[in-house]
Amino acid sequence: MPQRSYRYQVPASYNYQLFQPDVETDSGLLIVALHGYGQSGGEILDLVRKLTADLYPIAALNGPNQHYRKLGEPGPPAYNWGVAAHWREAVDLHHRMVLHVAEEAGLATGIAPNRRILLGFSQPVGLNYRLAATHPGAFRGVAGICGGVPRDWETSECYGAVEAALLHIARDADEFYPAETANQFPARLRHRATDVEYHLLPGPHRFPSQAGPILDAWLRRIALPDPTAVP
Repeated sequence: MPQRSYRYQVPASYNYQLFQPDVETDSGLLIVALHGYGQSGGEILDLVRKLTADLYPIAALNGPNQHYRKLGEPGPPAYNWGVAAHWREAVDLHHRMVLHVAEEAGLATGIAPNRRILLGFSQPVGLNYRLAATHPGAFRGVAGICGGVPRDWETSECYGAVEAALLHIARDADEFYPAETANQFPARLRHRATDVEYHLLPGPHRFPSQAGPILDAWLRRIALPDPTAVP
């Protein structure tokens, strides 16, 4: 009898953390933050809190796949968003997870979709751009840090026009996305988006702690008037 492969589905549960500032601010924005390969939701939460000075509510997801940071050694697990061999499934699961958490955290904080920001570091950056091109209106803005643009960005019929404002921050010594590659991203992103902002900062493939002023200015620029505010 020939060997065959079968696909099946089982219920699964995933985790995210929700931070809300102790002092209410007038920003009216919610940031949904995704970590890089081998990190965790708690790590990206800490990084984004520092970057934004605790001004915004932040929902930080754990990726769906967990692994040991160092094989055979105890310690907190690391997470990732998928591997190339199963990328189509990884994209679908990423979209479902992010949309679910954005809606749940949005309801918990009272923040509507046109006030929600999707931020990713490294691995999920391309996934986030895919989501923005397939689910218009889900997020007001998408910030990508030290990541890439999907290879099929210009050619895939799955993508449409991007309504969200895009911010891409690259590093000039990034070992995965060299400056000569990253400098092509603004033009590529504008193939589907009209509002694209790009910055190239010094340093390697690390979360840029000095990017706080850039992110703050971008958030303030793209923020819409809060529809729930009373004049």
